Amino acid sequence: MENVEKVKLTSYSSKGGCGCKIGPADLQQVIRSLPPTIPDPNLLVGLDTSDDAGVYRLTDDLALVQTVDFFTPIVDDPYDFGQIAAANAISDIYAMGGKPLTVLNIVAFPIGTLDKSVLADILRGAGDKVKEAGATLVGGHSIDDKEPKFGLAVTGLVHPGKARTNAGAKPGDKLILTKPIGVGILTTSIKKDQLTEAEIARLTSVMATLNKTAAEVMEPYDVNGCTDVTGFGLVGHALEMAKGSGTGIVLHAERVPLLPRVRELAENGFVPGGTKNNYKHVEADVTFPAEMEQIDRWILCDAVTSGGLLISVASEKAEALLADLIRAGVEAATIGEVTEQHAGRITVV
Repeated sequence: MENVEKVKLTSYSSKGGCGCKIGPADLQQVIRSLPPTIPDPNLLVGLDTSDDAGVYRLTDDLALVQTVDFFTPIVDDPYDFGQIAAANAISDIYAMGGKPLTVLNIVAFPIGTLDKSVLADILRGAGDKVKEAGATLVGGHSIDDKEPKFGLAVTGLVHPGKARTNAGAKPGDKLILTKPIGVGILTTSIKKDQLTEAEIARLTSVMATLNKTAAEVMEPYDVNGCTDVTGFGLVGHALEMAKGSGTGIVLHAERVPLLPRVRELAENGFVPGGTKNNYKHVEADVTFPAEMEQIDRWILCDAVTSGGLLISVASEKAEALLADLIRAGVEAATIGEVTEQHAGRITVV
């Protein structure tokens, strides 16, 4: 497997990362057509609120947190792709307040086209990230496919009374975001050779960073709601929180942290289709300032891969939580608040 020519992984897929998800509008149409599931009193979190993972109670003191996530390459380096895909999948467990326990690899790979060392590097990257999370690889499944895809099915543990959901936000809460956005625009720019090696390294570092530290810092706080920001974008996931919680949410656009050059590259046309679809899906439920340019609206809806946690915490605790997150090295910022007004809607100011 040595001396293999370096591959450009993103050239093997038409879409990358969470931007290859089926759009939220199409997905909702499919889900609505399915018969209702049989009620189970032990299913604490299911499909009802579009949450990050399912939570199933085993005993009064123990519940399983289960999730699955996989996607096409978002960067060219196989090892980095494995790390990012693993961090993205494990993030759902952290968003629910759980601790990752076991993982299963999900592999689709053009075994006759790409060298086997490429797949080995993807798995090695994922394996290192799984170890960092303190979880254990227990198996997986693979298929031969024209487009490479990779991800994980992850099982975690949480106390039934301590599970965090996207449906618990309360009026008066502050909203804290733990990673900058703009990933979709920048990864689209990678495919067009618009980023320097240093910019790619910075972007990769953000995506490959586990939300472990952020989750551990928020654990002792009375967090009312939490979700991770991924394919449906910041506004899309905030909207799920607003609808699930029966509240309104105000986002302060100027406070939302962006990765470098996001607006410049968006202005130059590197806005992915997934981001534009996200905007179309939420447009009717979001009030944007009349003077806000379309580029800035798209950026707030940008399809994120392995994004940060969006945390809804009581106002009196928000400053301390933010300080603790920053002290721990998390790129956190307070970006909005939860309101009683305009339930199920987002207001951008």
